[in-house]
Amino acid sequence: MPPEPAPTPARRALSPLDHRIEAVTGHDIDTLWSHRDRSILDEPHAHLVDRHRELAKAQTGVTFYLRLLNRLSNGEFDVDHALLTRIDRTVDQLEEATGARDAAARKVLAALEPIEAATAASAPGAQPLSTDGQAALLAIAGGAKLYEHLLTGRMSVTAASGTRIPHAELQHLEEAGLVVRDTGHPVHAGQPVALTDAGRAALYAARRAPSTLAPVPGRPGVWPATPAQRR
Repeated sequence: MPPEPAPTPARRALSPLDHRIEAVTGHDIDTLWSHRDRSILDEPHAHLVDRHRELAKAQTGVTFYLRLLNRLSNGEFDVDHALLTRIDRTVDQLEEATGARDAAARKVLAALEPIEAATAASAPGAQPLSTDGQAALLAIAGGAKLYEHLLTGRMSVTAASGTRIPHAELQHLEEAGLVVRDTGHPVHAGQPVALTDAGRAALYAARRAPSTLAPVPGRPGVWPATPAQRR
């Protein structure tokens, strides 16, 4: 049986925290790493990027041992004592890598949460978001475009998740300075819509605040038509 190859270092591995980091900083992870390499980040953001790099490295280890375990158990090798021993060793290594990944994630959160709190606190004239507004910002944060129907002329926003956001809601968010459209693209082909810094701060503040509203059940991908009911 061939020896186990060592994990291949990766520049960056995706983590569940990437989206939160990108939302609060306004930059994608690759850009943040580049800024850190050029020493143009302030101390809190530099610390956050350093912790994220540790998390990326730890996640690479988890991915490596998970793939190795899948290879060992997919029927490629004869089932014998040597294979079972190797599987046991790989499971132990995966458990170790997972523990290291979880510890690294906690360090990222410890560095990220103060930045999120500071961003939310510095949002000028921040007003509480409605349930629909919060849902719209959350959908737009994942990527969205404004389209105009060629035949009807009706306009609506379609998020990457498939959620549709009424044009009136988009206009409300634009007026509040929470989102911005890239008007360099024709609307019939789709104008990208993105959160502003104020939008990211408002979304974070709304998600941190305790809510007294119950979610409204509905079909996936369909915008809620009725307001949430109070408990």
